[in-house]
Amino acid sequence: MAVRVLVPGDEEALGRFLAQHADTSMFLRSNLLAGGLVDCGETRQGTYAGVWDGEALCTVAAHFWNGMVIVLGSVELETAVARAVKWSGRDVSGFAGPWDQVVRARAALGPAQAPARKDSCEDLFALALTDLRIPEPLSRGECEVGPPRAEEISGLVQWRVEYGVETLGDMRGPEQEERCRRNILDYQARGAAWIARVAARPVSFSGFNAMVPDAVQIGGVYTPPELRGKGYGRCAVAGSLVAAQAQGVSRSILFTGKDNVAARRAYLALGYRIVGEYGLVLLAEH
Repeated sequence: MAVRVLVPGDEEALGRFLAQHADTSMFLRSNLLAGGLVDCGETRQGTYAGVWDGEALCTVAAHFWNGMVIVLGSVELETAVARAVKWSGRDVSGFAGPWDQVVRARAALGPAQAPARKDSCEDLFALALTDLRIPEPLSRGECEVGPPRAEEISGLVQWRVEYGVETLGDMRGPEQEERCRRNILDYQARGAAWIARVAARPVSFSGFNAMVPDAVQIGGVYTPPELRGKGYGRCAVAGSLVAAQAQGVSRSILFTGKDNVAARRAYLALGYRIVGEYGLVLLAEH
């Protein structure tokens, strides 16, 4: 086994490896497509450490522009994680990947890390879009789904603030609000943001936090508390997937907490099925 940084020219080998684990590698596949194998600190770029068995990859750990370490593979995983973090020179903000591998990756960097504001073993869901079940409000035209309008962006930023506090353990403040603003604008710029509306009023948000030609990964789904229990989140997700399917996408992935009963019920109702466990660890801010 050899461990080395991945460089331009390694895309084909990395793509083959990720395709073998398509449901658990959406962040890696999407970031590779958008950022390539260079690392200048730009959005979606990262430093990739690969474990090679001859000419084939068997493990990858990538340390991205935002501090997240994303892992895939079990062979020499700890070595790959340590090398990626060393070679990138960045602080670590969190970990994502298959749950058992996330546990190993975090342990590999030792006890000096900050405590976690979120440390979650989540259920991984997958859906072939041919099996998507359209919610009745959407099929009857009572709810419509489309990209955000310019005048809706400020409201979406506030929704994202609340989502971060409720779901990700964020602390409120000007820095968090600015991150949320950049996040929503990034979703919008990538064509990855979707709003469900009833009588022209925004009622729920859904986004794609990772996108490749054949698949999208749902993330950031949020419905204000006073509008929950009406199926609006299901409509937002389903409407986004109908649009994605029209563009040739055939599969959707998402992950959510095992204790998020309402979300689990909604995703199962849309046709998703649990296919594994996914880990998400977000470290406390310094």
